[in-house]
Amino acid sequence: MGEGEWVNEETEGRRRVSRRSMLIAGASGLGIAGLAVGSATGVVPFNQALQRALGVTSSTPVTQLGSMRVERVYSHARGREVDLVFLLPSKKPPAGLPMSLMLHGLHGTARSASPSGLLKQLGSDVARKAVPAYGFVAVDGGDNYWHQVRPGDDPMAMLLEEVPQWLRARGFGGTDGLPFACAGVSMGGFGALLYGRRRAERRQPPAAIAAVAPALITSWPEMAKRRIFTGMTDWTSLDPLRHQSALQGIPTAVYCGTEDPFINGVRRYIAETHPTIGYTAHGKHSDTFFRTTVPSMVGFLGKHLRQKA
Repeated sequence: MGEGEWVNEETEGRRRVSRRSMLIAGASGLGIAGLAVGSATGVVPFNQALQRALGVTSSTPVTQLGSMRVERVYSHARGREVDLVFLLPSKKPPAGLPMSLMLHGLHGTARSASPSGLLKQLGSDVARKAVPAYGFVAVDGGDNYWHQVRPGDDPMAMLLEEVPQWLRARGFGGTDGLPFACAGVSMGGFGALLYGRRRAERRQPPAAIAAVAPALITSWPEMAKRRIFTGMTDWTSLDPLRHQSALQGIPTAVYCGTEDPFINGVRRYIAETHPTIGYTAHGKHSDTFFRTTVPSMVGFLGKHLRQKA
């Protein structure tokens, strides 16, 4: 993964952590316990070599505990059937299992929403009690940056109004069915930041937000190429870079590769909003980088669920 930089206001602000320092920590006897601490605090993603050394990505029984379920449901907000995908820490999760949203990127679907290794990491961390038990839920949102582009197709209304009903009906999310957190990749990262804002406006802020390579574009001509927004005003009314106080008080983690086309917008967001975690490291806009953030993301969200509880 190379040398990475992260920001955590809960400790000392900005630091630089090298691959060598992580390997030394692993070799000094931290082992699985060290990984549990790192994942639970959500401080820094672990590279794959270290994960393999500690057995997290191996094909052991512990890492096979995760369970995926897929259903088709009708969304009135979107006016169509959509996939509803559950990523659960075990085949028989406890009743009322807390759930986090996982929002997919452009041209993605609910089935492809999560970075590689997320289900395995979740099952492993929950089994080792590194994080409290929770799951992820993903749903098809289309290619509209998680807002209404055309009448009769409103993916944000689906997230806010219908997902809690679907979760509650299936015994997830407690009595109100509200997701306790939201995560997303690329367009889904943009959507996660927007979802957090909408929840805060309802006085129902999520416990945490995690955005991996969020599609934070800094100019309207560049965003206009995507033919998503009706105009500049539509875009700026939603753009997280122009609503920086919207998530004030909500623990937020933002990750991005330094060769990612969205890096300039992400660096600006980190510099101006000071999220709990602002992490950049060598990597492109691909699953190769996205999956390196998984241990940190799972631990970060789990930590804030524990604090909320």
